[in-house]
Amino acid sequence: MQPQRFNSVQKTLSETQRQGGNLCGLCRGTKFLCGKSRCPVLVKYHAKNRIASSFNSLKLAGSSPPSVFIGRVGYPKVSIGPMIPPIMGDTSHIDTPEEWLTQSIDDIVDFRSMLVRGKYPVNVYDVEKSDKIITFTRELALAKNCVFTEAFFTKKPKGHIAYYDEIQPHGPSAPLKRFDISNPKYEHHIEKAFYDTDLKSIEAIQRLYSDGVSISKIQKAFSVGAFGIGKHRRFVPTRWSITAVDSNLGKHLLETTKEFPWINEIRVYYLEQFDNRWVILFIPSEWQYELIEAWYPKTTWNPYGRSISIFNSYEFYEGRKTYAEIGGCYYAARLAVNETLQKERRQAAAVILREAHPGYIMPIGVWNVRESVRKTLKQPYTTYDTLDQAFQLITQKMDIPLKRWITNSAVLKNHLYQKRLEDFLG
Repeated sequence: MQPQRFNSVQKTLSETQRQGGNLCGLCRGTKFLCGKSRCPVLVKYHAKNRIASSFNSLKLAGSSPPSVFIGRVGYPKVSIGPMIPPIMGDTSHIDTPEEWLTQSIDDIVDFRSMLVRGKYPVNVYDVEKSDKIITFTRELALAKNCVFTEAFFTKKPKGHIAYYDEIQPHGPSAPLKRFDISNPKYEHHIEKAFYDTDLKSIEAIQRLYSDGVSISKIQKAFSVGAFGIGKHRRFVPTRWSITAVDSNLGKHLLETTKEFPWINEIRVYYLEQFDNRWVILFIPSEWQYELIEAWYPKTTWNPYGRSISIFNSYEFYEGRKTYAEIGGCYYAARLAVNETLQKERRQAAAVILREAHPGYIMPIGVWNVRESVRKTLKQPYTTYDTLDQAFQLITQKMDIPLKRWITNSAVLKNHLYQKRLEDFLG
C-alpha cells in the first residue's frame, strides 16, 4: 500500500472508531478497511445467495452427507436434527473434513452453507426414547453413505451462515416438524459398537480408531449417544464431542508414546495452509508438548486488535489437569503429533508455532488444526544438532521474531534455561 493511501486509510479508521461507527458499513466490501484480502461479509453473502431460493419452503429434500448437529444451548435440553443440502447424489465431501485441505476457504463456505439444520428439542437423556426424529437422527449419524432425507419444518429455514472455532460452518436452520430417511446402511464397525451396550464409550472410540474409522465419523456417532454403557448413554453437543474424541484418543496414544525411546535429532517441519504458517519443532526429550498461536490483527480471533495476539497452552511429561486455554485446537494438534510419534515408535518434545495471517478470514472448525498438523508432519523435515541452528530456519519462515516465540513458550524456555542431569555428566 502506498504511503499516501495508507495514511488516508488510517485517518478514516481513526475517525470511524472515534465516532463509534461501523467499519463494515463504511467499507461495504470495496475499500478493504479491515485489512483482509477478501471481504468476509461478501464471501458469506454470495455463498448464501447462491442457494437462497432452495430454502424458500417448509419442505426440503436432499442427500444428507450424512450429517447431524447436536446443539449445546440450554443444556441438558438441546436441539438435535439432520443437516440436509438441497441437492441429490454423492454429497459425502460436504461432511468429510479430512478431505478439505485441497479446497479453498471460499469453497468450504460454499458447500457447507448448503447444509440446512433441522432443530428438534430433546433432553440429552432421551437417547432411547421412542421417537422417530430421535431414531432417524441417530441412524443418520451411524450411516456409512449418503442418505436421501426429506424434512418438514414449522417455519422456513432462515439465519446467517453459522461459524464456530470448533465446528464446521453450516447454513440456515429451522424448527423440525418431522423428517424421513431411506434405508441407511451403518458403518459396520460403528454398528458393532452401537449394539454393544456393555462397552464403555472410551473403549469404543479407541477400538473404532484402531479399526481405521475416520475421526469425523467417530465424533458424529459419539454425539448421538451411540457408545457407552446402555443406561449411561446420552446426546453430546457436537462441539463437545469433537474435542472429547480428540482428547481421549490423544491421551490413549500418549500412554505408549511415553514408553518409546527419544528421537535422535532436532527436527523442523513447515507448512503454509489457508494463510496460516505452521512450524513444528521436535526436540530429543521425554514427552512435552505446546501449541502457540499468533493471531494477526484483522484475523478471526483478533478482529480489532492493533498488535499480534499470542496464546499458548502446554504440558510436560506428567500432563495437564486443567482444560487447555486454547481450547479444542490443543487436543486436535496433540492427537496429530502422537500419530506421527506412534508410527516412528519414538517420543519427543513437540512445539507447534502457528501464525494466522489476515487471509484466514473466518473460522472453519478445529478439524483445520488437526489436518494441518497431520499434513505438516508428512512434509520433509530438516534436522539439526542444536536448537540455535533450528531457530535460524524458524526465523526465516516466520514473521514474528524468535525472541517473542521464546518469551511466550514454556517448553522452549525449559529446554533453553533449565539445567539437566546430563549437563553435569559431560
